[in-house]
Amino acid sequence: MGVVAVVAVVSVTAGAFASPALADAPHRTGHRATQQALDAAVAAGVPGVTGRATDKYGTWKGTSGVGDLRTGAPRGERDRYRVGSITKTFVATVLLQLEAEGRIDLDDTVDHWLPGVVTGHGHDGRKITLRQVLNHTSGIYNVTADKGFQQTVFARDGFLKHRYDTWTPDELVRIAMSHKPDFAPGTSWNYSNTNYVLAGMVIQKVTGHSYADEIRRRVIEPLHLRATTLPGTSTTVPRPASRAYSKFPDDPDKKTYDVTELNPSLASSAGEMISDSADLNRFYSALLGGRLLPAAQLAEMKTTVPVPLGEDGAEVGYGLALMSQKLSCGTVVWGHSGGIHGSSSDAVTTSDGRHSLAFNFNGDWSGDSQAVMEAEYCPK
Repeated sequence: MGVVAVVAVVSVTAGAFASPALADAPHRTGHRATQQALDAAVAAGVPGVTGRATDKYGTWKGTSGVGDLRTGAPRGERDRYRVGSITKTFVATVLLQLEAEGRIDLDDTVDHWLPGVVTGHGHDGRKITLRQVLNHTSGIYNVTADKGFQQTVFARDGFLKHRYDTWTPDELVRIAMSHKPDFAPGTSWNYSNTNYVLAGMVIQKVTGHSYADEIRRRVIEPLHLRATTLPGTSTTVPRPASRAYSKFPDDPDKKTYDVTELNPSLASSAGEMISDSADLNRFYSALLGGRLLPAAQLAEMKTTVPVPLGEDGAEVGYGLALMSQKLSCGTVVWGHSGGIHGSSSDAVTTSDGRHSLAFNFNGDWSGDSQAVMEAEYCPK
C-alpha cells in the first residue's frame, strides 16, 4: 500500500514509443546499465535488489546484494516479495472488467454500492464517484496518515507489538472517516489508500465474492501468475523469498529490523499482494497489450490526472491505478510502485506492453528506483 513513511509514487507514463536506437540499446549493452543501477542501490545502503526486464530480445534477470543479513545468502532471481500498492492495479482491473460487463458504471457513486459507509466529518459518499476513488481525486482521507494508525503500524514499538494484528476493511475506513476530507470531490488530487480499501469493498458488494477471489479468477489464473498471491491474514512470504528489512524513523538506535513477517490486512486491498518480477512483467505486459480489458476500459485506465510528485521534475500522471511517466530520453512507461514494511517495488512497461521491468529492494529506507528505470529504458 504505498506505505512506510511515504507513498511510493514513481513508475509510469503515457503514450510515446522509444526510438529504434533507444529500444535497441539495452540489448546492445546486455542491460549493463540496469545491473549497475542495482549495484548502486546496494552501495547506497539497500540490503539487496532483484529485478527482471523483458523485451523483444528476451528476458534479462539481475540481482545484487544479500537476501538475508544473518546468513549472507544473496538475493534470488525468483524471489517473491510484498508488492504493496502495485495491488491497486489488479483491483482497478477487476472493477474495469465489471464495467465492461455492464455490472457497474465508473460514474456510480460510492454510496450507491456502499450506502452509509463514506460519511462523517464532511465525507459524503453520495457525492463521490468510483472513478474519483480509483484516480485519487475523491478527497477521502488517507487512513495511513492517521497518527494513531501510524504509531500502531509504522512506529518501531507499535509495529513490533502489533505486527500480527488483523485489521478489517471496515476498521480502516472508520479511521479515515474520523477525519475531515482532504478536499471536495474532484477538485484536487491526493493519494489515499482508503480509496482502494473501498474499491475492494465495492468488488465484494457487486460480485458477492472477495476482491481477492475475483483477482484470482479474473487475472491470476488466466495469466498463470504462479508466484502471485493475496495472503489475507497469512503472515509469511512463500518461498523462494528473501528477508525484508526496515529502519524505523523513530528508533533512536537506528537498528535494522527484520520485518518479513507481518499481517498484511493492515494494507487490505490497497496493498496486500505478494508477487515476483516475472509475474509483474507478465501482468503489466498483458494489461497494456490489451489482453485484460477492452479498448474502451483500457483507455479509461490510461486517462490521467496530473500528480504533483514527479521526481526531478518528471512528468507524472495518475490514471486508474496506472501511472504514466516520461523518462529523460522521451520514453514513456506505465505501471505502479509499491511500498510496505521492508519492501519497495516498481513495475513498468512501455505503452505497447513489449518492454517491461520489475524490481524490488528488500529495505525501505534507501534505493533510487528512478535510476533503475532510467538505466533500463535510457541507457547512456
